[in-house]
Amino acid sequence: MKDRPEDWLRAGQAMECVLLLATLEGLVGSPATQPVEWPGLRRPLRDPVSGRGQVQTVLRLGYGPSGPGTPRRPTGEVLDIRP
Repeated sequence: MKDRPEDWLRAGQAMECVLLLATLEGLVGSPATQPVEWPGLRRPLRDPVSGRGQVQTVLRLGYGPSGPGTPRRPTGEVLDIRP
């Protein structure tokens, strides 16, 4: 992986999959991009064995308290399903 816009997109798509799976497993995810915004911090986060790759974000996963539900509009207001 490099550090181009298409790599950022792929990293975001992978993060989406990880966060959805974590949610299904009852985990809470908290992404942190601030550490990778500093070049001096970004390099040590790379693969410790090969030293390759580009770190796009840091993700913390764990069990946490349930938060409030998000308000949702009724399905009929946003989706028209016809047989």
